[in-house]
Amino acid sequence: MTSEHTTDNLPRILIIDDELAIRRFLHTVLSRTEYALHEAENGHTGLAAAATFRPDVILLDLGLPDLDGIEVLRRIREWSPVPIIVLSVREREDDKVAALDAGADDYLTKPFGVSELRARIRAALRRSLQQTPEPVFVSADLSVDLSERRVTSHGEVIFLTPTEYDILRLLVTHAGKVMTHSQILKQVWGIAYLEQPHVLRVNISNLRRKIEADPSRPRHIITEPGVGYRLKVMEKAS
Repeated sequence: MTSEHTTDNLPRILIIDDELAIRRFLHTVLSRTEYALHEAENGHTGLAAAATFRPDVILLDLGLPDLDGIEVLRRIREWSPVPIIVLSVREREDDKVAALDAGADDYLTKPFGVSELRARIRAALRRSLQQTPEPVFVSADLSVDLSERRVTSHGEVIFLTPTEYDILRLLVTHAGKVMTHSQILKQVWGIAYLEQPHVLRVNISNLRRKIEADPSRPRHIITEPGVGYRLKVMEKAS
């Protein structure tokens, strides 16, 4: 379930929390004349909303039903610097350190004071609204907009599966550098897939068919034999 306030030009806040009572409370204390609010009740919905709603601040619970909030943090940080304030019942110092290390900007323990929350949001917005737009990677005819999750080749939009996009995004964020098979497998699929390189080969092959003019002679995704893959950086096509 999601709900969205559509007033233009207001700072956008994404609430990722599985507790309906908390979401309703936040809607009550965060005035709709000040903020455009959007809700997500689990991690996967929250990740999708982070890409489509493009919030200025995210309020994130750690105890989500499908993904741990730390994992949601890590995934968002792979492509976005949006300020993230954790709102959690977890009080241990280790939990706070883990969240901050994963990319959280702030951490409030439930229950929290309304005035303090609003002050933290204002501080986060000051940082958010000063940030430059997400980078757009361009190499020859290939363009990857990391904030929009938009991939184009020769000006045509390329539709990738989530896994194909995750691989391409990882290569883009390390453009020009070799990513080993194990690095890609671990970051895209997890450590359980480290001994399954064929999964990576199949997805690289599918990705090349979509972004390469001639997949048998790739210009963008270069194979480093026995090591991994490298995304080649070339001058923008004229």
